Amino acid sequence: MNLYLGIDFGTTGARSTVIDSQGRIHCETEYTFANNGQQQPELPSVWQNALWDSIEQIPPTIRNQVRAIALDGTSSTVMLCNTDGIPVCEPILYNDARGAAVTERLRAIAPDNHTVLSATSSLAKLLWWQEGGLEAHRTTGILPVVEKLYFLHQADWLAFLLHGKLGISDYHNALKLGFDVDTLCYPNWLIEGIAGAATPELPQVVAPGTPVGEVRAQVRDRFGFPRDCIICAGTTDSIAAFLASGVNLPGEAVTSLGSTLAVKLLSHTRVDDSRYGIYSHKLGDLWLVGGASNTGGAVLRHFFTDAELANYSTQIDPEQESLLDYYPLLKKGDRFPINDPNLPPRLEPRPTDSVEFLHGLLESIARIEARGYQLLQELGATPLTKVYTAGGGAKNSVWSAIRQRYLKVPVETPIHTAAAYGTALLAMRGAMGI
Repeated sequence: MNLYLGIDFGTTGARSTVIDSQGRIHCETEYTFANNGQQQPELPSVWQNALWDSIEQIPPTIRNQVRAIALDGTSSTVMLCNTDGIPVCEPILYNDARGAAVTERLRAIAPDNHTVLSATSSLAKLLWWQEGGLEAHRTTGILPVVEKLYFLHQADWLAFLLHGKLGISDYHNALKLGFDVDTLCYPNWLIEGIAGAATPELPQVVAPGTPVGEVRAQVRDRFGFPRDCIICAGTTDSIAAFLASGVNLPGEAVTSLGSTLAVKLLSHTRVDDSRYGIYSHKLGDLWLVGGASNTGGAVLRHFFTDAELANYSTQIDPEQESLLDYYPLLKKGDRFPINDPNLPPRLEPRPTDSVEFLHGLLESIARIEARGYQLLQELGATPLTKVYTAGGGAKNSVWSAIRQRYLKVPVETPIHTAAAYGTALLAMRGAMGI
């Protein structure tokens, strides 16, 4: 039997799913990062340990039937490596807005309203390194002087650990670096704009799911993968969750309610507008239009345990509107539907009743989601007809009812919601040439 492995790297941990050619699940594993994976200098070793552990948890009798593997990572989580693939400084996470310091240069390089015009874009982080971030590491002795550096996304580096080919990415991860998915190349404005002594090698970009190479011999021998097991180009975690849902009709959408909130609407029309953090990913002949907000489950878990969330939610009437108007963030700055690195959190007034407070948070996040979809349609995306929910928030039926009241379309939970399942589908399609 041929099996296919998908590995998802989210904000709090890694998960894996193994499926067969019929989409049936044969194994699932989970690995939780210590300290939620926020200790940045140690992150590469944390990710590497999570990768090996996720594979190790899969029974050997299943591993030896895996024909293809694909990985996803958090969008715009980036790193610099030397020619051996060893990280030379701390990665910069998806929601890190230090790129705000290079806004002026970013606007001078990129076209108006481009996707990269965000403090958290991959290109903003690359420019931050060029403008002084790298030199600061060198002067403190943290970063050795090396002749050549590679700029990689999280998913690129993790896949490299499996196939050994340094500097390969996919056009979902590379979108916020400035890669042009219409021409399938880096535009001249980007190449010329970053040219200089401190310019790292940009990754070669292929379509998600493209077979990149066979698994490295040492990895194959360690885990017992077949000799012809291939590694396919990956995607981002939110697109992987979209793929898992099985959505294929324009007008249908997936909201990923994990640590953050990400919306993806399948559309005939491409929409890009950096004013609101809106961008489009290529998906076959259609476009996946959306954005990602820093609000979401991480805020809820800051105030409540999982048990409290489950208990208090049952005490909320989802048809009763909360009068509390929050903008729930853990720190200043959001990306969508308000693209402002300095946007302050709004979490006051806080009622003494925990149920009332949770109601206000759930309702406020639902309002942000609804505003996001409204913006997509105002800017020309295919009208919304149905929303599927992925991520941990999909389990909360009260929250789903609140969201449906705001979205004014059916809100459903698909059979499969795990990003790892979507990445396994990507591996399967890549192996089969679909």
